[in-house]
Amino acid sequence: MDNGKRSGSILKGLHNQHYRAMLKAMGFTSDDIKRPIIGVANSWNELVPGHYNLRQVAQRVREGIYRAGATPVEFGVIACCDGFAMGKGMHHILPSREIIADSVETMAEAHRLDALVLLGSCDKIVPGMTMAAARLDIPCILLPGGPMEGGIVFDGRESDFTSNTEAYAMYSAKKITEEEYTSLESLSCPTCGSCSFLGTANTMCCLSEALGMTLPDGGTTPAYMSARLAMAEETGKKIVELLEKGITARKILTEGAIRNAIRLCLAIGGSTNAVMHLIAIAYEARLKMDVLSEFDQLSREIPHISKLNPASKYNMVDFHKAGGVYRVLTELLPVLDKDAVTVTSKTMGENVKGHIFPYPKNENVIKTFEDPFGHQGGVAILRGSLAPKTGVTKPGAFDKSLYHFVGEAIVFDSEEETEEAILAGKVKDGHVVVIRYEGPKGGPGMREMYKVMKYLYGRGLAKTTALVTDGRFSGTNNGCFVGHISPEAAEGGPIAIVENGDKIEVDVEKRALNLLVDEKIIQERLKKWKRPDLKFDYGYLGLYSRFATSAAEGAVVRYDNH
Repeated sequence: MDNGKRSGSILKGLHNQHYRAMLKAMGFTSDDIKRPIIGVANSWNELVPGHYNLRQVAQRVREGIYRAGATPVEFGVIACCDGFAMGKGMHHILPSREIIADSVETMAEAHRLDALVLLGSCDKIVPGMTMAAARLDIPCILLPGGPMEGGIVFDGRESDFTSNTEAYAMYSAKKITEEEYTSLESLSCPTCGSCSFLGTANTMCCLSEALGMTLPDGGTTPAYMSARLAMAEETGKKIVELLEKGITARKILTEGAIRNAIRLCLAIGGSTNAVMHLIAIAYEARLKMDVLSEFDQLSREIPHISKLNPASKYNMVDFHKAGGVYRVLTELLPVLDKDAVTVTSKTMGENVKGHIFPYPKNENVIKTFEDPFGHQGGVAILRGSLAPKTGVTKPGAFDKSLYHFVGEAIVFDSEEETEEAILAGKVKDGHVVVIRYEGPKGGPGMREMYKVMKYLYGRGLAKTTALVTDGRFSGTNNGCFVGHISPEAAEGGPIAIVENGDKIEVDVEKRALNLLVDEKIIQERLKKWKRPDLKFDYGYLGLYSRFATSAAEGAVVRYDNH
């Protein structure tokens, strides 16, 4: 097989000998250099459990590429773990998505790679790599490392790393013993892999299957299963096939593919962060579609077919064995865009109809389109006087008694203030906790209010309070919450002028989030509001603060956004 057009432009001909000489310095042969050059973008490191097995996965991908007649070249990509980067570290997590996209784009363009296999499993790495694929528009396949196994049973379900935070709040409220709390440290995360619940990491891995960017079952096969390595080799062979057939990323990342991903997200009650990431992917793919409006419309049409932790006791391994993404897509087949092209080189309709399920159905985990858990999707877009552009919530993860909640605002200007107040018992039944100046610009980096929600749960307030924020949430959070409020406080959105004691209404059925204060008073407060100084005026966070768009626009960096 001859070089692809991209690598051939720098590796063919006598005048390009210096490039070939540099490759031979690393042991590549003349035969290797004559083949297409395919990048393996590997985000393996020893900080992210979801990426710890990617060394072995990458090796099998390389073998598949070589067997199919091309030459693999591997390079590293950063990957941060949301589970580690709580508090101050969380400022960098969403912005890291842009670094990942930029770095993959840069390596592929600088070295004129013909195609890419993208290895990543976690929250910002999967969307960041997909954004890069959309920018590059070369053949690309994304391969996750797979989810981890659930841990020891705690509070009625198999535990995971978030159980430790819930348990700490229980311990602080004297609901459990120190021994019960500390036992989780060694027993809640028994294997490597992306976290065992349906958080943002596993949501995006599942959505990558629905987008057509990952081979069937590639998002859910557990990290410790041998099938993960077999899939890695198949991915290596498939990327060569895509190159031969000229199937590039933007031929896959179409409007139809985005809608299929939205449908799946709604059907499984995926993370609210998926809204922002799909907006960003559509932007990088140069699609002229209103992803927020698509979410809003489809959320009224797509039933909630699968309930997973944090909405139930079932985790990702249960989901995989119940049939995973393709069992849900089978139920959704009548409403899917069946002609969407995928990395199998077949259409989504062909993939679904030809899929073989090795495990039996389990309707405790995945129900049917006709008999779902709920007749509307698990994610909803809210708008109103408190969220003129958008707010995102996850009704699939909280009790229906909270679908209409009116309460009294208790206002905080940072995540840390809120955590201290909850643990000190200052948040009471009936409060709507307002956390602001945590958006893309104001945070900066739109931190997750992960601990806040876990502390409310642990203190027994999950069913008697609500939380609204211009920050965002971990996919594992449950309770009545609305995030991604846009415009954010740092841009002068109405959330900036909420005061303690104001009444706030969350109405999921009407898709509304309202500040129940007279409009004249709202306008008077807005006139008095002054934009605060940036929290960071240097380094990458200083750059991101200036150029990040709102959550409603995917929180992407745009240099015309100053």
